[in-house]
Amino acid sequence: MRRSARMSAWCLGLALIAFAPAALSDDLPEYRLKAAFLYNFALFTEWPADIGSTLNLCVYGRDPFGEEIDALQGKPVGDRRVVVRRISSVEGLAVCQIVFIADPSGEGISRVLSSLRGATVLTIADAPGAAKQGVALNMNVVKNKVTFEANLTAARAANVKLSSKLLSLATEVLR
Repeated sequence: MRRSARMSAWCLGLALIAFAPAALSDDLPEYRLKAAFLYNFALFTEWPADIGSTLNLCVYGRDPFGEEIDALQGKPVGDRRVVVRRISSVEGLAVCQIVFIADPSGEGISRVLSSLRGATVLTIADAPGAAKQGVALNMNVVKNKVTFEANLTAARAANVKLSSKLLSLATEVLR
């Protein structure tokens, strides 16, 4: 019952962020909101037991978050804790369970996805068409509000399960 109450509270928090009025986006910088989305994505993902006690949240490429992402350092996700890392090479992504692809231009997305093939890694971006390219979750800004798309095929291939509550908030779910 206690877990159910916590899950309901987190769902409410995610819903409030996802459906906040446009004015909220004017008060909070875009990447503060996106950092909150990253945390909620981690919360509403079912992780395999064998990944250990930390979730390495890696920002690949030029970091658009700055100190906004650092607020996630040490936050709990179930029995695990978030560790924020900034990674500049695809080889460095081997330690990550969550990867935000900050440099989606050119071959950025395809290079990252190729390097992570077969790994238990939730991939996230904020680039047009990224979900169709194989990123599990892709954030967009529509009318000053952060929204997201989900790619279930990509999530399954990464051995992670996205919560149905999370999927119900997505603007598009690719199967």
